[in-house]
Amino acid sequence: MKFGPVAVATAEGAVLAHSLVADRRIPKGTVLSADHVARLAAAGFTEVTVARLEACDVDEDTAAARLAAAVLVGATGIRATGAGAGRVNLYAEGCGVIRVKADVIQRINAIEPMITIATVPDYHRVDDGGMIATIKIISYAVQEDALDAACAVAVDGVALLSPVYSTATLIETTIGDTPSDKGRRAMAGRVERMGMVLTDRVLAAHQVNALSEAIADAAGDIVFVLTASATSDVMDVAPQALRKAGGVVERFGMPVDPGNLLFIGRLGEKIMIGLPGCARSPALNGADWVLERVICGLDVNHNDIAAMGVGGLLKEIPTRPMPREKGV
Repeated sequence: MKFGPVAVATAEGAVLAHSLVADRRIPKGTVLSADHVARLAAAGFTEVTVARLEACDVDEDTAAARLAAAVLVGATGIRATGAGAGRVNLYAEGCGVIRVKADVIQRINAIEPMITIATVPDYHRVDDGGMIATIKIISYAVQEDALDAACAVAVDGVALLSPVYSTATLIETTIGDTPSDKGRRAMAGRVERMGMVLTDRVLAAHQVNALSEAIADAAGDIVFVLTASATSDVMDVAPQALRKAGGVVERFGMPVDPGNLLFIGRLGEKIMIGLPGCARSPALNGADWVLERVICGLDVNHNDIAAMGVGGLLKEIPTRPMPREKGV
């Protein structure tokens, strides 16, 4: 592509680099026609800055559309917009979790600085219609060989994982009075935005035997346990109840704050998540990261949770507004 100032009289067929007013506005990116040239000359312009595509070039909109098509090869549940000003956006056609292959995105962006793709983070939860990525051709054209190279590595760059479960049971333990429904309402919101519903409310005394029976009888595809007293050890009431029911605890504790006191385990093929107390709030916490992945069929194991520490410092929860350091 050739870029720079040219005489107005020779500008027909070139792409205008900067918006100008000649009788009325001519936006940048306009392919100049004979009428545009006449208007510019009549307005007193003798020179304009333009881009001229060469035989080896692909215009920005065509390039953006081609790269988007390459990214979406084999992908389901993702739609691309039409190209405009060298940009194509990708949107989710349904809720779920987005997987992003960082090495693929980095390879695309390393081929030619004028070819770019920006995405949401890996494991990002997305609602129906949520934006996943934007592809932008920065210049008015790119060389075809660079575009071909980007398209060749773009396959599987992003994917939408949809929910694979439809129901969940929330078991709330009690010590004395029946708890408010604050925690249930927060959890209902979490699962409903993932296309799921909670089964009928289940309350159990905060004791190993009572909770064990409730876990064994839970009807939902996934089981959540929200305890009246925080689970503070891997041998505490809720983990022990899961073991007594015949299940296993795979990990207690996570490097995400708020959300440290989460545990995850299994009873047969059914996944159980012991929720931290912060799950009573709809605010983002570590439990969201775990349950969203589980709902979308991902295996969340010890190492997965260990890796959540990078980026796991979320924010101070409302009940602890000050930094948690003595003497500060």
